[in-house]
Amino acid sequence: MAGLSNYEKAVLGLTAGFVLFTGAWFWSQNRERGEIQVTTMPRPQQEIVQTQEDGEEWPDSLLPGETIDVNTADEYELQRLPGIGEKRARDIVAYREEHGPFGSVDELDEVSGIGPGILGGLRDYVRVGGE
Repeated sequence: MAGLSNYEKAVLGLTAGFVLFTGAWFWSQNRERGEIQVTTMPRPQQEIVQTQEDGEEWPDSLLPGETIDVNTADEYELQRLPGIGEKRARDIVAYREEHGPFGSVDELDEVSGIGPGILGGLRDYVRVGGE
């Protein structure tokens, strides 16, 4: 510490004391923490209902275990399927009107905008006729 003025020594001493104090305080705060327990509660189910043009109401999403027949469903009903919005629902109905009823669920792959990823997500929710 040769060559340091008294002022520089005081600043250096205060800085070292501050670092030691804050380090000890931080260490003691982290050491004293115990286990954290998180409790979650399920959110109450709200059944959202869409009203069609004819006044008939549909739930916004599929009910447990429900499947939709892609050969008879209208646009509103098709929109309840995961990954199917207004445009894809219109495309499914247009394809069905142009090419006739679907022979299998795999034929949905032929509809514009439905690829293997979306088709894979739909398999548990759609059916063709009496499947």
